[in-house]
Amino acid sequence: MPSPAPAIVLENVEKRYGRIAALDGVDLIVPGGAIALLGPNGAGKSTLLRVVATLSKPTRGGIFIRGVDARKEPERVRADIGLISHQTHLYEDLTAGENLRFYGRLYGLGDLKERVLQALAEVGLSGREHDRVRGFSRGMKQRLAIARATLHQPTILLLDEPFAGLDAAARAMLSERLRLLRPAGCTVILVTHDLQRCLDLAERFAILNRGRLVAKGETAGKSIENLKRCYENAIIQRLSAIPAPE
Repeated sequence: MPSPAPAIVLENVEKRYGRIAALDGVDLIVPGGAIALLGPNGAGKSTLLRVVATLSKPTRGGIFIRGVDARKEPERVRADIGLISHQTHLYEDLTAGENLRFYGRLYGLGDLKERVLQALAEVGLSGREHDRVRGFSRGMKQRLAIARATLHQPTILLLDEPFAGLDAAARAMLSERLRLLRPAGCTVILVTHDLQRCLDLAERFAILNRGRLVAKGETAGKSIENLKRCYENAIIQRLSAIPAPE
């Protein structure tokens, strides 16, 4: 039997905004599991997630989700993707339950009553089904956004700084949710600035800087000091390769 296709493949992906290259020839294979995307602000991490999520078209290059060409068949791969970004994508005038039922219908899910109650319980929002999102704290909205992104049980989960705005209990909840998703076959791309969280939650890491993939590797056997040194060396080498202005 042929081996299954990798979860995500990027081939020479470029994304330009005028003369600015947000992504510049990125090649990356994610066979499965969890990978952390590291890099300074403006490195292209959020742009990469948007491209993988088919929310932004690359200027050139190939994107394949479990063997499917995402540029040619974006609708086909979207059902397999969950996204948590800086925006919660929640409707504040609706209740928590109404938000989840709305997204559940978009995905064509059945048995929404039980799904919604279970999703709320998993993110610590039991009993808040009928509360309007407008009255939620930032942390509660982020919890609900996590429930929204995982309601349809995606096989690809993209997270852009998902721990921002969460209190300690919510951070622990999300960490545990991510650990449980991996044995279930969900591939996770986690954008983070937290090197310790990278070691705790991901088997692999990739470092972006100025739109280019400058380093990648496995987290197994790495200490926080090892990873920090790798990160700093990759950033410095990329900066030293940029010609000085005349």
